[in-house]
Amino acid sequence: MMPTRKYLMSRNLVLFALLLVVNSATFAQTKVRPVEELINTTEPAWPVVLDWIKHATNKVEILQRDSVRATDALYFVQVTTHSPMGAILYETGGLLIDNGWIRVLGSGSPRLNRSMPDWNNGKTFREYGEHTPFYLVADDVLGGFFAINGGGLGTDVGKMYYLSPDTLTWQAMNYTYSEFLNFCFTGRIDKFYEGFRWQGWEKDLAALSGESAYSFMPPLWTKEGRDIRKDSKKPVAVEDLYNLIFEIRKHRGLDKTENK
Repeated sequence: MMPTRKYLMSRNLVLFALLLVVNSATFAQTKVRPVEELINTTEPAWPVVLDWIKHATNKVEILQRDSVRATDALYFVQVTTHSPMGAILYETGGLLIDNGWIRVLGSGSPRLNRSMPDWNNGKTFREYGEHTPFYLVADDVLGGFFAINGGGLGTDVGKMYYLSPDTLTWQAMNYTYSEFLNFCFTGRIDKFYEGFRWQGWEKDLAALSGESAYSFMPPLWTKEGRDIRKDSKKPVAVEDLYNLIFEIRKHRGLDKTENK
């Protein structure tokens, strides 16, 4: 379920600074800054991101932000609006990609009621200020999760990984966060998910909450569940699916294997 080629980001962006994203998102290496210092009014990245979306070949829906939640999210992640991540946190409640197949986390909205820092709290860290082995930034309707590597997934700190629901392993994408956004906007999403879409998925997704993902039976990570056309499915809370997947990973010793 990995892309066959790399989709390069636009050259319009001067700074992607993903090490800053990882370090400041966890408060591990930088002093906590007031939100006023995080809002860049001279070179904000939001016009650049909007231009990417304008030229997107995949369907992108921008979810309306709540200004209070947006300010809180920006403060807790500690990334500036000069970066694409900061722009999405501060300017959107999140993004729905390809009819909502991929959900890019922002500051939260009624249709995607999970802010990026709130979603990571209790999963990648217990207390704000802790170093995180990875930082969750997006997920999909299959129960797959996208994260920035904070050092717990490999030596390529700052790069994107995908936790694939059919293997339950983290797979390196060789993307920065900005390149991941451009993959969402212009990449071959159908190729990335080849063999994992069923007839009528667009109609099903129209009724699926951003707080839900599909649970398949037999599960996708079993031999019997590999043909998704023959599986039954039902919406479940994405939180429950996340916890189940990580419990199974723990039982199989996958975390220990990947951290070697």
